[in-house]
Amino acid sequence: MKFLHVILISLLLASCVPSTEQMTATATTEAAQTLTAVPTITVTHTSTPTLTTTVTNTPSGTSIPDGDPVLVGSGDIAHCSSKGDEATAELLDSIPGTVFTTGDNVYPDGTIDQFMNCYEPTWGRHKDRTYPSVGNHEYHTPDAAGYFEYFGSAAGEPGKGYYSYDLGAWHIIVLNSNIPVDAGSPQEQWLRTDLAAHPAACTLAYWHNPRFSSGTVHGSSPAMQPLWQALYDFGADVVLAGHEHNYERFAPQDPQGLADPTRGIREFVIGSGGRSHYTFGAPIPNSEVRNGDTYGVLKLTLHPASYSWEFIPEAGQTFTDSGTAPCVALE
Repeated sequence: MKFLHVILISLLLASCVPSTEQMTATATTEAAQTLTAVPTITVTHTSTPTLTTTVTNTPSGTSIPDGDPVLVGSGDIAHCSSKGDEATAELLDSIPGTVFTTGDNVYPDGTIDQFMNCYEPTWGRHKDRTYPSVGNHEYHTPDAAGYFEYFGSAAGEPGKGYYSYDLGAWHIIVLNSNIPVDAGSPQEQWLRTDLAAHPAACTLAYWHNPRFSSGTVHGSSPAMQPLWQALYDFGADVVLAGHEHNYERFAPQDPQGLADPTRGIREFVIGSGGRSHYTFGAPIPNSEVRNGDTYGVLKLTLHPASYSWEFIPEAGQTFTDSGTAPCVALE
């Protein structure tokens, strides 16, 4: 009788509560600086808004078999003296989808010759499916002229470098952390206008300088807070950044860096494209997983109301990180 009583109570409760989605994450590594134990979190969310407006720039990357698009990439990538970009380009060779970059695509100065001689032989194999962002090293060349010449219209308007596109049910925004990003700047105003015009169920943005980082070379970039604030105000879900040559995943947080599991934005610092490795200091709040000795790419599978992530390491390395989470739902 007690067993039947429990079943009856469970059925009554199930009919009264809204649906939930699980956020789970796992990470494995041999690096001493990587956290491996990540708790399971349940996030409740309501129905998602309907996408009412589309943009003209739609990538043609191949989707995975179940129909949900893949976004894959990294940042801090190529140098003619480094073989790390060769290793990560080989990963891309076997991963279908749309390729992103989180800046510093080619070192040391982002000239057109460096793009042609150092980037083109490796990541350049995937140029036709790449939607890049620009880093500070590209600006060693005045106005990042080599970057805009190499990527052409895929890089956005020269002098701006910010643009957006749709990928499945997701709206994707590419920003430029090397030009003014303060509240009221042309880029911040454009971002808010773009977000208002594209009320997608799920939104992802990427740029170069991370808002949050436990790295010791550059660390966090408080200057990026106005862009994070705009994204937070409109219920964005994921931010990708580079600049620190390592991998770090954060729990969802607000623009001030306070944990916000309900509507916070999850940041991935993915600067592991092949240039070099940077170390970590003490982990800052909400840092969940860190690795500073493995080149690799981040693969995101973008479901209609959730996303899955997987860090894929270069051949011969063992660090991995994977998980899934629901998109933010604004009331």
